[in-house]
Amino acid sequence: MRRFLLPVLTVLGLTLSVASHAQSLPVTATCKDGSPFSGTTRSGACRGHGGVQTWNTTASPPAPSTTSPASAPAPTTTKAAPVQGSRGTPGAGQVWVNTTSKIYHCPGDRWYGKTKAGEYMPESQAKSSGYRADHNKTCTS
Repeated sequence: MRRFLLPVLTVLGLTLSVASHAQSLPVTATCKDGSPFSGTTRSGACRGHGGVQTWNTTASPPAPSTTSPASAPAPTTTKAAPVQGSRGTPGAGQVWVNTTSKIYHCPGDRWYGKTKAGEYMPESQAKSSGYRADHNKTCTS
């Protein structure tokens, strides 16, 4: 009986050890445009947001929930407002800045939101950052 028990306990202990280490800590960061990032790996963090400004470290993995699934509150989903200067969805009164050519495009323009490198921002911010309007025409809002 002991010959069988020792290998089984060893395998069980190794399995539990590997399983506990397989749970990775969450990776969080603050992007250069101010938006937060959360994921399981650092790969692709803040893509489209100018890169990572700071990595946020956590000391330990989150504690397991002590509430039962039946009594746990239902998760809520909220749609975040577009971040000023983000590559995502444009807000009201924002222009598309082509960061390569230093030219911004107005809503309705052929290149609005379509160039490879760029981001949305208010027209006043684009002007103060040194960008110029396409064909030197200001946007009418």
